[in-house]
Amino acid sequence: MYDEEGTEYIDCINNVAHVGHCHPLVVQAAHEQNQVLNTNSRYLHDNIVDYAQRLSETLPEKLCVFYFLNSGSEANDLALRLARQYTGHWDVVVLDHAYHGHLSSLIDISPYKFRDLDGQKEWVHVAPLPDTYRGPYREDHPNPAVAYASEVKRVVSSAQEKGRKIAAFFAESLPSVGGQIVPPAGYFPEVAEHVRRAGGVFVADEIQVGFGRVGRHFWAFQLQGEDFVPDIVTMGKSIGNGHPVACVATTQAVARAFEATGFGGSPVSCAVGLAVLDVLEKEQLQAHAASVGSFLMELLGQQKAKHPILGDIRGVGLFIGVDLIKDEATRMPATEEADYVVSRLKENHILLSTDGPGKNVLKFKPPMCFTLDNARLVVAKLDAILTGKLEAKRQLLTVSRTQHAQGLGCDS
Repeated sequence: MYDEEGTEYIDCINNVAHVGHCHPLVVQAAHEQNQVLNTNSRYLHDNIVDYAQRLSETLPEKLCVFYFLNSGSEANDLALRLARQYTGHWDVVVLDHAYHGHLSSLIDISPYKFRDLDGQKEWVHVAPLPDTYRGPYREDHPNPAVAYASEVKRVVSSAQEKGRKIAAFFAESLPSVGGQIVPPAGYFPEVAEHVRRAGGVFVADEIQVGFGRVGRHFWAFQLQGEDFVPDIVTMGKSIGNGHPVACVATTQAVARAFEATGFGGSPVSCAVGLAVLDVLEKEQLQAHAASVGSFLMELLGQQKAKHPILGDIRGVGLFIGVDLIKDEATRMPATEEADYVVSRLKENHILLSTDGPGKNVLKFKPPMCFTLDNARLVVAKLDAILTGKLEAKRQLLTVSRTQHAQGLGCDS
């Protein structure tokens, strides 16, 4: 990215610019379609059909009905409506610290937001974040997937005892604002079983993590096993490289309950979406995410041995979190230090952000064209900042000890 004075920055956080800012093929596709036709979405156009067909080839066969919208928030709002229409139920189970969008309906199911606003609605039920570093079931637990899924079962049962009926379980396939969390493999299938038994559907929010970002798979929910298929998948603006296009994919059964309502798709937006898919394939960006992400994780792992403040380094592909801690035993979040690191990186022309309940997790989710050289530079700058801060802390401690000794009348 470049600022108004032409200064160049390395963007480590903008997942929306999925294949790179202003990618020429994406820009060209939008321009060419704008010159021909951009019409109301109620009119059918080949781009819409072609785009739905291309998307269907990336998803499990059951997810074969597509609704096109403008944003990830709209997509999650529609997913909520679909779930309620299909199940005839109203209540929603979500993960703690989750964020699913800025519409009123989605603030209500986003603990990350509603706890600072109007509070939790009676129809919203919150299950623990499946965090094996900070949560109740950690890396030393024999089966954290089952343990965390049992927590969802407990939440569902508690709701049912109060006469509530579950319409849906919403989860980001890799919770992002919760701290770049990678749920233990097998967690989603277990949760889906509990939720479907209660009459609800499973919604996988892929807005920040889908479209090849995890490297090993095209969709992050596929990390949970080949046989796991959500009932609804939502996508956001990254599928259009920042252009306002989003999508809900679902099954025939869920869609039939919603047949009276039609959603179309802009020919321009779908042309952009097709171009993004073309770039992903042509530039092999899924494989690129796997190799660069592994390299970045390796470099960060080397830094962990050098800097005790680096507690946990977790991630898949180009979705990585670095958990900064004050103390290894307590894992207390190093919030101020994380804020300092991000500010210093910005001074070094590197854009990064923090998130997680303690605002102490450095978030890496760059455009998919992020390179090995980018990774080397970013980690080198991070190393220099942490080394400098550690040295400054040592000097401060030395001065403090000297002053204390002089106050006692000692020579040293």
